Amino acid sequence: MELVKTFSKAWKIQEIRQKIIFTLLMLLVFRIGSNIPVPGINREYLAQMFNGQTGLLDLFDLFSGGAFSNFTIFALSITPYVTASIIVQLLTIAFPYFERLAKEGTEGRKKMATITRYMTVVLGLIQAIGLTVGLFRRAIVDQSAFNMITIIIVLTAGTAFLMWLGEQINEYGVGNGISMIIFAGIVARLPSAVRSVATQVKDGAVSIVAVIVLLIAAVLVTMAIIMMQQGVRKIPVQYAKRVVGRKMYGGQSTHIPMKVNQAGVIPIIFSISLLQFPLTITYFFPNSEFTDFVTKYLSPSGNPGVWIYGALNIVLTLFFTYFYTAIMFNPADVADNMRQNGGFIPGIRPGVATVEYLSKIMSRLCFAGGVFLAAVATIPTIVSVFTPFNFSFGGTSLLIMVGVALDIVQQLENQMLMRNYQGFLK
Repeated sequence: MELVKTFSKAWKIQEIRQKIIFTLLMLLVFRIGSNIPVPGINREYLAQMFNGQTGLLDLFDLFSGGAFSNFTIFALSITPYVTASIIVQLLTIAFPYFERLAKEGTEGRKKMATITRYMTVVLGLIQAIGLTVGLFRRAIVDQSAFNMITIIIVLTAGTAFLMWLGEQINEYGVGNGISMIIFAGIVARLPSAVRSVATQVKDGAVSIVAVIVLLIAAVLVTMAIIMMQQGVRKIPVQYAKRVVGRKMYGGQSTHIPMKVNQAGVIPIIFSISLLQFPLTITYFFPNSEFTDFVTKYLSPSGNPGVWIYGALNIVLTLFFTYFYTAIMFNPADVADNMRQNGGFIPGIRPGVATVEYLSKIMSRLCFAGGVFLAAVATIPTIVSVFTPFNFSFGGTSLLIMVGVALDIVQQLENQMLMRNYQGFLK
């Protein structure tokens, strides 16, 4: 209800309305491209490949909105860019050069963005080769060298175009471009998911009661996600009074808002992207022992793969929650800024003690947020093994959709707030 209310208010402002329309048009381009197949594909063979359980392949199909299973020009989706972003962020810890770039402000971010783009193209090229030569080779009618190279170039260009599309949304639209593309892909799969459940009910495989319980559980999980996403720990800050000339400054009380889930949906997206890496390797060896190993031990449809996959997902989600929060919130910088402006936390000495206090609170919040993210993303995968419902990635989908929706609402409210301030000359 809040989303509709905020959207209706934002729509009345011409500048925001133009941004919303631009975003919707870019997502429409994404959906159109997701239905354009690469040249020379046997659609009947593709239907046989993805008939039934697809295991880890469903991860790609989740982000691409069905483009992967249909082998369209956007089959790789935006996952190479996400993987490249992970690598660049990790390099800021391992190499001083990247650490220096991260601290150089706008210019440093521009250089890191350029490196991420080049790395995205390289990773997209590797995955395109793996898909064309490995997984989808039998679905290609004309397997001449020219046609295979053409398909590889088309897939790589599709990923590069989606990366550009996301950047355009960042600059001229609403929301985070990459998250919006993933969000659009997940939403596009909802009709097929509803149709699948309806078919199971019609065939007698699932009862109406089970569907009602599933819907109630989905509503409760959505409410829990919203509460965690909106949860904030307010750290009180007091500013000392100081006299400058004839005026007195400071003396007021405020707070530092520390979100329970500071990292948003990024940790789960990063975790899933890394868990897809073994699958990328199997493209080059479709009928090998390595592929059988990945299918059995690293696939949600494998046994004991579902347990190993769940454990890895939990560990990676917790790691990226701490990692990304540390990038977004630096206790040392916050403490230094407070000290320079005469601010302090009541009962805590400025300087090192403040840094330690903020770090301890951030660590506790990260643990709570990380455990919740891991639970929402992992439990549906495990539950699907013991139920007739095929929603292996339902928790992840719900988490991303709710997180992106809340982010859009927050951005729209911020932009409306900025336009409601009156200038000094009005």
